[in-house]
Order: sequence, then C-alpha cells, then structure tokens
Amino acid sequence: MIRKNLRNVAIIAHVDHGKTTLVNEMLKQGGIFRENQVIQDRVMDSGDLERERGITILAKNTAAVYRGIKINIVDTPGHADFGGEVERVLKMVDGVLLLVDAFEGPMPQTRFVLQKALDLNLRVIIVVNKIDRPDARTSEIADEVLELLINLNADPNLLDSPVVYCSGRDGTASLRWDEPGTDLAPLFETIIRTIPAPDVDTEGPAQLLVSNVDYNDYVGRMAIGRIERGRFNVGQEIQVCDYHYEHVSSRGKITALYQFGGLKRDPVEEAIAGDIVCLSGIETVNIGNTICVPACVEPVAFVKISPPTVEMTFSVNDSPFAGREGKYVTSRNLRDRLFRELLRDVSLHVEETDSTDAFRVLGRGEMHLSILIETIRREGYELQVGAPRVLYQEIGGVKCEPFEDFVADVPVACVGSVMEKLGARRGEVKTMMPMGDRMRLEFIIPSRGLFGYRSEFMTDTRGEGIMSSVFHDYAPCKGDLPGRSVGSLVAFETGEAVTYGLFNAQDRGTLFIVPGTQVYAGMVVGFSSKGEDITVNVCKKKHITNIRAAGSDEALRLHSPKIMSLEESLEYLSDDELLEVTPQSLRIRKRVLDHAERMRMISKNKQ
Repeated sequence: MIRKNLRNVAIIAHVDHGKTTLVNEMLKQGGIFRENQVIQDRVMDSGDLERERGITILAKNTAAVYRGIKINIVDTPGHADFGGEVERVLKMVDGVLLLVDAFEGPMPQTRFVLQKALDLNLRVIIVVNKIDRPDARTSEIADEVLELLINLNADPNLLDSPVVYCSGRDGTASLRWDEPGTDLAPLFETIIRTIPAPDVDTEGPAQLLVSNVDYNDYVGRMAIGRIERGRFNVGQEIQVCDYHYEHVSSRGKITALYQFGGLKRDPVEEAIAGDIVCLSGIETVNIGNTICVPACVEPVAFVKISPPTVEMTFSVNDSPFAGREGKYVTSRNLRDRLFRELLRDVSLHVEETDSTDAFRVLGRGEMHLSILIETIRREGYELQVGAPRVLYQEIGGVKCEPFEDFVADVPVACVGSVMEKLGARRGEVKTMMPMGDRMRLEFIIPSRGLFGYRSEFMTDTRGEGIMSSVFHDYAPCKGDLPGRSVGSLVAFETGEAVTYGLFNAQDRGTLFIVPGTQVYAGMVVGFSSKGEDITVNVCKKKHITNIRAAGSDEALRLHSPKIMSLEESLEYLSDDELLEVTPQSLRIRKRVLDHAERMRMISKNKQ
C-alpha cells in the first residue's frame, strides 16, 4: 500500500544554517496555528538550554498539512557533538531537506549528515537558505553541494536532486535563485513531488523501531518511532526485542497511542505502517529496541552510532564547600543520574571506575559533555569533573588518536595568527578559499589540539571568527602538543575574598572572583601570564593601627574580573585541576588542596 497522503522528512544541516527557523515558518503556513496566535521564534527549541544558547540539542518531531497531505517533519541538531541525534532519527524518514547557508555553503557537519543520509539511500532536496543575506553567494552554493555529492560517491540519480532557494526568516521559497518567492508553497510542492510516499505493508504483523524516547508523568515512558509494518491499536499486546541484544525481551499492552500534529500530540485509537507515532505501555523500552506483536517477534536493525571520541571523569564533590548548594550530592545520586541519561542519549557511554565515587563519561565532544553537566547541575546535582581527554585506539599495532575536520572563517588580517596557532597544534592545511574580505581555512587537526583553543581563536580574530569542526577519522598520533601557556593563581587560605587581598593579587594576573566570594585553600581564583602557578592570599585584610584607618591610605581599584562560563572553565583545566560544579557555582580547584603537599608533589615530579 502506498500512503499517498503522507510524507516523512528530516531537516539536516550544519549549525546555525536556519533549520529550526524554517520549520517555524513551515508550521505557520501548514495551518498549525490560528491567524491571530502569538508564536515565539524557534518554537521547536523547547528546552531552556536550547533557547539560551540558540542551538538545537534534541531531535524533535512535528507535522504540517499541505493540500490534504500530512508532512511529518523531524528537526535535528546541527552541532557535530549531537550527531548521534541525527543518526538515529534518519531511520524514521524517507527523505531529507539538506539545508545550506547561502553564504557559508557546505560545512563539516553538512558533509557528516549528508553521508549518513546517503548510507540509508534517502532522497535529498537541496535547500539554499538565507538568500536574503547581503553577502549571499546564492548562484554558487548549488554547485558546491553538487560537488560535495560527487565527493561522497552519491548515487547518480541524486545528482539531479531539486534545489529550492529559501528565506526561512521571511517564510519564502523559490525554484530560481534570482526570483524571490512569496511563500513556502514551492518548498511544499517539491517535498510532495520528490520525497516518496511510504510504500508499506499495512496488514502484516505489527513492527516499530524505537528511534526516540520520552517521559510523561501520566503514562510513564513513551516510545517514538515509525511503524515499519502492520498496525497498532490501543490495548494491543506488544513485545519488545532488540536486533543486537537477544536478551532484551519484555511484554506489555499499549496504554496510549499518539500521532504528531504541529506542536501537540493527538491521541488516536489506531495507527498504520508509515505513521510516526508515540506510544506507552512498556517502561523498559529503549532507543534501538523493536516493538512487535508477540506472535511475530522480528527485530529491526538499528543504525550504527559513531563511537565517542572524548572522555571526562565525573566524581562526587569532595571540596570543603561540598553539600552547601546541591540537593543531590552522593555517589549513588550521581550514578543513577548518569545511567538514566544513557536511556535517552545513544551516543553517550558511562563506565564504572576503580573508585565508587568516580565514573568515566564518554561523549562526542566537549560541548556534548558540557551540555550534560549543565543539565544535571540545573536539576540540583553537585559533582566534580576533570579535564577532557581524547580516546586513543590501537589500529594495526599503531597508537591512533581522533582527528577533526576544522573550518574557520576569519578576517583576512587574522589569517596569519590563526595559522600559526593551528600549526603549533599539529594542524595541516587542506584548503584556503577567499570569501570577500574574509578567508575560509580548512584543516585536519588532532582533536586534542582543539582543547582550550576556542578562547584563543576568538581573541586572535577579535571576536569576528567563526569556527566549527566534525570528527574525521583515527590516525597515528602526532606526538606532544603545547600545553596551557598560563599558570593559575591559587588561594592560600579559606575565607572570604576582600578588596585589599584581591588588589594585591591582581598584579600577578587576571582574577576570576569579586570581593565577598567565599574561597578555600587550593581553589583557583585567577590566572597568571607566567607559565607556573602562584599562591596568593585573597583573604588578607589591611590591619588597623592607632595611626590610620584601614581604608584611609588610598582608594583601592580592582580590575574587572573574568567570569568563566562552563565551557571556558572546561577549556582552562589542566591535568592537576578539577572543576567543582554546583547548581549555583563553578569553582576551579587543584586536585591536591594543601599547599605544602602540592609543593612536595611538584618537587618529586621534577626529580
């Protein structure tokens, strides 16, 4: 049976190319909202972190209706660290909209997500977005995407993929780059004409591959996926199995069944093959499982998720200030939360260590893990994390490390300093392409070479540079890389930071704290341009004598401190430091807090 009134499509692209904004306009013109309804920007970015950072973190399902045809749309993340979200949802769709910025063109993540779509033989519609940009290179972008398809050895039929020129912000589309459109009708028409309608068996034994999971306080854990075969009804007996793990088997009954309609889920009594649905009834269901009828248990193969490349150690907070701000502070709390995250994030790995208080957490990149840290701290957890490290592999008896495809768009005047820094970090230039008064640089660079580089990059490009990277491959190790060029200012004693102590300490470097901040011995309160650690006493007060008052000599003026964000703190960490994370504070500290013991360890290492 061919479901002529249904299309399933995903929108894939590099970060900031406008996927979520385009989905917003597709929903508006797809009749989802009332004419007088107030609609917020990027309505699909429902999470607090997504709205704060302006990025999509989780893939989400929605649907629009055009000329009586329902179009199921999956909005996906664009950042490389959340590529696992893209990989698993592509099994739900029959085609993709490949979104490309009209100025930037194909970027590293564009290549990554397009390769995944080609591996699944999905149809492709090329959407050149942001054609209203004053610096748009609209006429050239389609050729660059065609060249990318050729480089990826795409099926010859895909070389004739249709091209639609859009302005997601204005909600317009056109089939010609030099003719602006008036609405998104050309895009909808192209989707209906190009993306095949699901050709499915609606009468066979029911079968659904779980591509996502959700939780509802009323019905519990919910499985989201596309029905591959047959039909499901409310109250129907179902069984869970898994293609890779034979021991996965549990039975239950469908208690609720929903289809997606705009931003809400519509309860239905029955759904048939080709539909993307959300159902509840089995609490143990996970991503990658298959839901079948007990009479015919046939698991569906799940897409292979790319392995993690970066690890960090998450441990219980054991600082002098532990337990003051958090609600969940024990190792059992931390363990339960990390393993609960595995049920939702298929690209995350968590491993036990020799210590019951520490866990190895493996992810796709620094941002992948930093988003996890920020999420659980907002839930009331306290923890400590170590510096990120790359995961090595032994291939053919040779120790190998992960490499990244790195792309930077920088002002021409800044090219020299960027190339110098990346060269020192073992980066190799692939291409250099002028783009007006800017230059696009492409490198192959070890993943560890990018640790701590973002802040340097923004300084070197005066805040005008744009950088992005995506995993390339494993290759033989490049040897030693330059370490952190700055040292830490370490608090000498526990107490409250005062203006007098900070005034004397700021001559040694740049401070992270303000007067009134509670500090403890061994806590990092700033950094020094010297390459070694300096111990400072920020709690030191000026003594009052019978000759003068404490503040009568001079008005002490402090420089503005550098308030470190979570990502900046992770970039700053060295191997002998930890980041203390609580719901209210971020504190960098030394692993060994006692000054005398730390000095003895340094002397011992030098010997």
